[in-house]
Amino acid sequence: MNQYPLWKNLLVAFVLLVGLLYALPNVFSQDPVIEVSAARGEKVSETTKMAVVNALQRADVPIKADKMLDDGRLQIRFSDSEDQLKARTVVAKALPPDYTSALSISPDLPGWMSAIGGRPMNLGLDLRGGIHVLIDVDMEAAIETAVERYSGSVKTALRGETIRYVSVKESGTSIEVRFKDAQTRDRAEEVLGEELRDLDMSSADEGGSYFIRLVMSPDREREVRKLALSQNITTLRNRVNALGVSEPIIQQQGDRRIVVELPGVQDPAQVKGLLEATATLEYRLVHAGPAEAIEAKASGRAPAGSKLYAERDGTPILLKRQVIVTGDQMTGASSGFDQQSGQPAVIVNLDSNGARRMRDTTTDNVGKPMAVVFKEKRTVSRDAEGKPVRQWVEEVINVATIREPFGARFQTTGLDSPQEAHELALLLRAGALAAPIEIVEERTIGPTLGQDNIDQGMISVAVGLLAVMIVMAIYYKAFGLVANLALVANLVLIVAVMSILQATLTVPGIAGIVLTVGMAVDANVLIYERIREELGVGSTPQASIHSGYERAFSSILDANVTTLIAAVVLFSVGSGPVRGFAVTLAVGILTSMFTALLGTRAVVNLIYGGRRVQKLAI
Repeated sequence: MNQYPLWKNLLVAFVLLVGLLYALPNVFSQDPVIEVSAARGEKVSETTKMAVVNALQRADVPIKADKMLDDGRLQIRFSDSEDQLKARTVVAKALPPDYTSALSISPDLPGWMSAIGGRPMNLGLDLRGGIHVLIDVDMEAAIETAVERYSGSVKTALRGETIRYVSVKESGTSIEVRFKDAQTRDRAEEVLGEELRDLDMSSADEGGSYFIRLVMSPDREREVRKLALSQNITTLRNRVNALGVSEPIIQQQGDRRIVVELPGVQDPAQVKGLLEATATLEYRLVHAGPAEAIEAKASGRAPAGSKLYAERDGTPILLKRQVIVTGDQMTGASSGFDQQSGQPAVIVNLDSNGARRMRDTTTDNVGKPMAVVFKEKRTVSRDAEGKPVRQWVEEVINVATIREPFGARFQTTGLDSPQEAHELALLLRAGALAAPIEIVEERTIGPTLGQDNIDQGMISVAVGLLAVMIVMAIYYKAFGLVANLALVANLVLIVAVMSILQATLTVPGIAGIVLTVGMAVDANVLIYERIREELGVGSTPQASIHSGYERAFSSILDANVTTLIAAVVLFSVGSGPVRGFAVTLAVGILTSMFTALLGTRAVVNLIYGGRRVQKLAI
């Protein structure tokens, strides 16, 4: 009686062993490192690596190790933070302008541990230090801009068909077009119905005037809001990547806000300047062929009416000075495939003014190449102190031939792969924010405060665990010691699961662990009290153990399921630290049920099972 089959004992032992293995990386120290990355995801070259290492050696900055990571970044490891800070300036001076460096930390794990995927838990901003920014996206402005674009499209469509109208008025999410007679209104209705299929259209006669009302449907309104939010997230992510921050978090919160968390960054002015920076793009006609461009680059003088640019691979190209359209006239860009050739393509949408200029230009230049110039404020060099020097940089990201005249909507083909089309669409969308943003919350957490939070959190866990273990050992004797083993195993499993999931540990997360310690022992208290009751009514020790675990199970399950539901709700509606608490709580509930029910039962069975017992130490 009270014996587990062998497979169940092996299962408990296997889970505990795996948990111990994957919790182990959190014991190893984390070294300060500098990570060097090239622009646009390219790999760091061997030449750059040697230049950085040699610069550090000349500056007498000791390096613990250096290696190339799988994603092409260079990681330089140091023994302490003082060497890391000294190296920061040296590395910044040694790097070419299109490289960035970021301070970070990395665990010093043995090779075999890394090989099996062992990694420590991620530390949240409140434990690691950094900057937290909450951004509100002005959705009303996004809707207003969309209605303005539609209004311009209405005017363009009517003028294109030489349909005269009295007025075009915007009101909220609707546009009202007034005509003098019903015949003209009916013609306009046909044209607008064909051009603006996204809008709900209706007609009316009031006071001798004839109207068409175009209203943005709720689905289209939601789509505009969603597009504005996603484009702003893409733009902000590109800008943060340019900052060279390691492991940044840029994610949506609710339906109009964006959370930006930058670990290790301590300069809020730099971050705000970056987030509020501007970038744009321009469409220009190509002025002359490659030979003239090479000659212009060699002589340093571009022909009259042209300007010398460089493509992303460094190839010179001459473009006309006259700009066809700019990025603020672009309303969207998405990747797809050409319906005729099946080649990867990028589909671009322009507003009414941009569409008119584009149509006029392309009508006169069919068969000629047109280029897309991306302009952004970028770090181009570093001053004597290693601080970045930023200025506008222009580069040609795409050149395509005009096949036929086009206006508001056109596509760019000639791309090598769907991935290139996707990246080009991202670049086009990343040029400017889709809607104005406002920083509504900003917090800077110093690294010292983060370390204090870690120390205090660990102390609270240790004190809570020790207090519970003492009480359990005194009150329940041998069974209390078994519960204490389960508590320690539960703590190990929580850390292991969070490490495997790469969940982020925050200060509220530590509170969740402390809470779980108390909840985990609560299950054992229920079981042990049931065993005492059975002993009190005269049951044998073996029968009391069996009944204690069987009858307490439903109570334990009910209590943990209800708490688990609360954790799921917290995770669903909460954000940041609240989610961290919810994750820790949910993981703790599951692991505590395993250790309290299966773990302690296995140990109790090993001690008392399969033999005659006269008395229980409980």
